[in-house]
Amino acid sequence: MRKSVEGASNSFVTEDSQQCAVLTDSICAHLFPRTKQVLLSSDSEAVVPYPQEPQNLDDSSPASGFSLVYWPHQCKVISDRIEHIDWIPTTPEPLYTTTGLEMTPPYQTPDKGTVIYLGEEANKNSCFMYSQERGVCPLKQILHQKEDDTLIFEARFESGNLQKVVKVNEFEYQLTLRTDLYTSRHTQWYYFQVSNTQAGMPYRFTIVNFTKRNSLYKHGLRPLLYSEADAKKHKVGWRRTGNEIKYYKNNAGQDGRQYFSLTWTFQFPHDRDTCYFAHCYPYTYSNLQEYLVAISKDPVKSKFCKIHILCHSLAGNSVYVLTITNPPKSGKGTKRKAVILTARVHPGETNSSWIMKGFLDYILGNSGKAQLLRDNFVFKVVPMLNPDGVIVGNHRCSLTGQDLNRKYRSNVKKFYPSIWYTRNMIKRVMGEHGVFLYCDIHGHNRKQNVFMYGCERKQQAKAPYVHPRVFPLLLSKSCPDKFSFPDCHFRVQKSKEGTGRVVMWKMGINNSYTLEASICGSKLGCRRSTHFDTKDLESIGQHFCDALLNYCVYNKEEHKKVVKQQARVNSKVLNSDVLDSDSSSQTSDSPDSCDLVEHQLKLGTKTQGIETQHEILQVLEPVKKVKLPITASAKQVGEDFSSESLTQDAKGSHEKPSVPQEAGKSVCRDAILSTRDNFHSPIFNLVSQKMKHNDKSVSKSAEKTFQYLKGFSVFVLFEIHQRIRFSSVCWVSWSSCLKVLKDIRQMAAVH
Repeated sequence: MRKSVEGASNSFVTEDSQQCAVLTDSICAHLFPRTKQVLLSSDSEAVVPYPQEPQNLDDSSPASGFSLVYWPHQCKVISDRIEHIDWIPTTPEPLYTTTGLEMTPPYQTPDKGTVIYLGEEANKNSCFMYSQERGVCPLKQILHQKEDDTLIFEARFESGNLQKVVKVNEFEYQLTLRTDLYTSRHTQWYYFQVSNTQAGMPYRFTIVNFTKRNSLYKHGLRPLLYSEADAKKHKVGWRRTGNEIKYYKNNAGQDGRQYFSLTWTFQFPHDRDTCYFAHCYPYTYSNLQEYLVAISKDPVKSKFCKIHILCHSLAGNSVYVLTITNPPKSGKGTKRKAVILTARVHPGETNSSWIMKGFLDYILGNSGKAQLLRDNFVFKVVPMLNPDGVIVGNHRCSLTGQDLNRKYRSNVKKFYPSIWYTRNMIKRVMGEHGVFLYCDIHGHNRKQNVFMYGCERKQQAKAPYVHPRVFPLLLSKSCPDKFSFPDCHFRVQKSKEGTGRVVMWKMGINNSYTLEASICGSKLGCRRSTHFDTKDLESIGQHFCDALLNYCVYNKEEHKKVVKQQARVNSKVLNSDVLDSDSSSQTSDSPDSCDLVEHQLKLGTKTQGIETQHEILQVLEPVKKVKLPITASAKQVGEDFSSESLTQDAKGSHEKPSVPQEAGKSVCRDAILSTRDNFHSPIFNLVSQKMKHNDKSVSKSAEKTFQYLKGFSVFVLFEIHQRIRFSSVCWVSWSSCLKVLKDIRQMAAVH
């Protein structure tokens, strides 16, 4: 749905300013109608003179309500405002399953095809200069004959992102995304409009300038489609679309940079329809403001939820902070600890806003649990840290061209105002109330499931409420089909020292987390191989509240039991590089360079006085047996048939990702590698620890026997794998394989 903004903006502000319970912090009592600022485009944080200071809008009114949307001056924005209805599919939408027949269209050079859409040169300036309410309102670009059936593209609206479209043939189009403003990189988020459609025709779209080697599109993620005709006629909103989906390296590389393409086929549902495509469910700055207006107009919610303007962004957009707590009963002042939540520091991670919405819906509700949480805590919530980036359709950066989640140590207020004021607000709250928990909400473009990053010292305190693993563990119990505790990591790496999570932890907040939600979906339980929808994302925010309540109010004895069990976990196992290395380079809480291999959880073994992490999870959920995938390599067979792996939940979060055999690589190589000294199969680790149990030495003959058994078992695994690999029928039963391995283990135990 498109709604004209002209004539509605002023009434929106004046009307809401009279009714909204909006206050302004003393640190920023000015609204910016237009700012002019000169910033360095490099990483330098030296102070730069400003040729023009921001102008005051109205000093007599500390806050004139919810402000208009301000854009960089060179951005051209259409007058229509884009709106979408909310809709939840009746059943979870499955991931795409590859067929092996997907095409890989080559990159078409500029001299081939017809350019039918070309965005403005938004990056012709090296840095942000100044902002205005909106630029020139252009007409839709029609760079072809009006009589033909060529699609009409548009992305010059809030959060839109599309730079160029080339028509390859009648039903095939090549798309190029716009990089983050004032940068030459960060192409992931897309959101654009298509009109002049033909129903039932086999269209193909190919986006040609992704820069990341790995993508969830390789693992079944499908693009989102929205049809205005379906929304109007059938009340159907965003839904997954696409067949023949392929993510691959293309031939468009230049200057040493590699590019990757995403291609998919689809059919439009209606003739002459207006449709939209997006990487994830859009949530714009205007969506947030409408949500806050509804809260402020509610006579009940506005009593315990106060909305403040924390600061203003570079472009002059308001950064809001919500203070949520029940008034003290009977006039008694109780010192309540604070819970801090922030979101949307990375604009393209729109799912974080949906999680935040679910959290706010819950905590502002009238349920007994919500009342209890408001009685016990003061919630400080910054729902959108980077409004400028959200407005212009960036994926990762603000208008400085920098990742704000690396700037929490910066003291340059004028460059990163939302980060500076958020950090100072938290410092003030720590002095007034103390902070019980801090959580920054993000989206993840490399991994499935929902998980958390925390911070843990080598000598972690054993006292209740300070152990960083307990809250994620309780959250995994609250939503076991979405949240994966084994995917959580707790190491503090040097490259993460500028993130909100680490800076707040070093400021003294023990429970300091980054909550990561996959852009794609879940691999767990009944939600395995399905996409997350907006209801799923909102439920994460609601489960967050349940886990918080369980953590601090209910089940204190159970919580102490979990802490006690966690304290007995071998620190070497839990803090190993294998277990706690962040698995994705382009996550919200990870460096900007290098692609890391997806993490595989390595379970430890139980010796005297030591319990494995897997056994702690058994306290929460019953265990089931897993089946070994047919495509497993020889080394995987040894790992997956270990006693630990056999008791893992097949639908849980302990599974190992499938590793298909690469062409041209022999299984024999896996077998040979497995015989080296760094052989890590848990079955042999068990034998090794049994031999060294209670510090008892073993004879050289026993050691030789053990080495022999190692080589023999590898031979058996290799033989099994070869028979399966080169036979048309899998005649080797897994039960017989398991029996062989158990016999080997018993032989090793005897020796």
